[in-house]
Formats: sequence, C-alpha cells, structure tokens
Amino acid sequence: MIMKDKFLYWTPRILAILGILFMLLFSLDCFNPDETLKNQLVCLFMHNIPAFVCIAALLIAWRWELIGGIIFIVFFIAAAIFSRSFAGNPASLVVIIPFLVTGALFIFSDRESKRALKEK
Repeated sequence: MIMKDKFLYWTPRILAILGILFMLLFSLDCFNPDETLKNQLVCLFMHNIPAFVCIAALLIAWRWELIGGIIFIVFFIAAAIFSRSFAGNPASLVVIIPFLVTGALFIFSDRESKRALKEK
C-alpha cells in the first residue's frame, strides 16, 4: 500500500473517531451533583445514542466502505433535519459536517481501492 492509499484509508476512519469523541463530550453535562446516579446514567445513555449509532456506522464502514459512507451521509442528513441546521441553526453544522466529509471519503476510498484492483 503506497502512502496515498494509506492516507485515503485512514483519514475517514480517524475523522469519524474524532467526530464521535466530540459528540461524546456533549454528554458530560449529565453529571450533576443534585441528581441521583440512576438519573445521571439514564441521561448519559440518552445523550450518547447518536454516538452509538455513529460507532455502529464506523464498524460497518471499516469493513464495507461504500455502505458505511452512505450510512454516514444519511446520518448527516438526518442530523441536519433534526437540528434544523439549514433553517436557523447553522452552528449545529460544526458537529455534523465531519460526518458528511467522512461519508464522502469512505465512498471515495472505496472507489479508489476498486480502481486500483482493476489496474493490477
């Protein structure tokens, strides 16, 4: 695998991991000394559901790049609609744009790897 192929292979994976870690940071507001441990754990679980979905998408994309790329793009569209990103909440794009880029990079990586196999 040449350097260009390694870069194209690892970039979407690292970007997805960083995006997921960034999403996980938002769940830290669940820890409140006035709440019970049970309520804090429920809050933590609820806040991390999107991150769990992204982790599942990353696991799929790691094996099947095209399918994973499509899942990441669908996740971006769903998150944009849910957070009304294009109707008055453009700040939410900071959180979800990495998943659009990740999906596109997974799809591009899949196309390039198939093209490289045909050339051999």
